Amino acid sequence: MAFLFYGESHQGKNMVIHISHELQREIAEQLEATYPNEGGGFLLGQGAADQMQIVDIVQVDNVFAEAEQHHRYAMRPQDWMRLEDLADERGLSLVGYYHSHPDSSAVPSEYDREHALPNFVYIITAVMMARANDMRAWQLRADRSAFAELALENHLQPQRRGADSAQDA
Repeated sequence: MAFLFYGESHQGKNMVIHISHELQREIAEQLEATYPNEGGGFLLGQGAADQMQIVDIVQVDNVFAEAEQHHRYAMRPQDWMRLEDLADERGLSLVGYYHSHPDSSAVPSEYDREHALPNFVYIITAVMMARANDMRAWQLRADRSAFAELALENHLQPQRRGADSAQDA
């Protein structure tokens, strides 16, 4: 089963972004592990202006000044170049970026807006007291004035036990 993000792309068309439950869980686990600091990485995928499939994620170390890592995230330009090469080798593209907001909402900050690219999808996860509790998707508008939220369905629901395990209990 895949999660779907629906929203308006930077070209003004509705965009659908598909990401598996497994990748979403992996993002949450990575970002919980970096708490109380911000963590993040790249979204690798493929698609067109109105559809995007997230195929893989790659975590990237936060190299922002240590005293600021609780509310800032940065990576080395070499990481960006390395991941572009990796995506190319796999027939994919860097389609977006994910990061956490420790003890804050999953809403882009002004800093996020100033450093964002209009054609990228941004997945922001709120991590409260070391637990990921909200994951939302965003895309910067073409005029760079603000982010448009891409609605997310079925996100971060508690993992359900299968019907078989309930019957066995």
